Amino acid sequence: MIAYVTVGADDIARAKRFYSAFLPALDYGLEEGPEGLSYALAIEPGQSVALPDFYVKPTFNGLPASAGNGAMVAFEACNQKQVRDLHAAALAAGGFDEGQPGFRDAYGPHFYVGYLRDPQGNKIALFSNDPNEPGRDG
Repeated sequence: MIAYVTVGADDIARAKRFYSAFLPALDYGLEEGPEGLSYALAIEPGQSVALPDFYVKPTFNGLPASAGNGAMVAFEACNQKQVRDLHAAALAAGGFDEGQPGFRDAYGPHFYVGYLRDPQGNKIALFSNDPNEPGRDG
């Protein structure tokens, strides 16, 4: 199980604007400190941990942050409408479009996804894969 994902950012305030445009709608709370931003899922009663956490931090070595080639973080939305809404909110908050929400031929018939780049260039996916919603072929 993945415990946490970290991406680097040179401008924490700009990153906070971007990620706060959609992560709270996916039930991530934010804690901000001198080490950067920590987004964590709410812990349900009786649950010891809700993973994974998502961190946005300055680089540890002090060099400029860079996006990984081929690296991507995907967040699951509740439905296709939420994918569209959160994709739009993230663009309005300083993100860059990397692929409008929709179905992709390479994935299953219900996999609905929108791609973004955060202000630092990290690739982010917002997706829904609900078989109860209309699919690519329906």
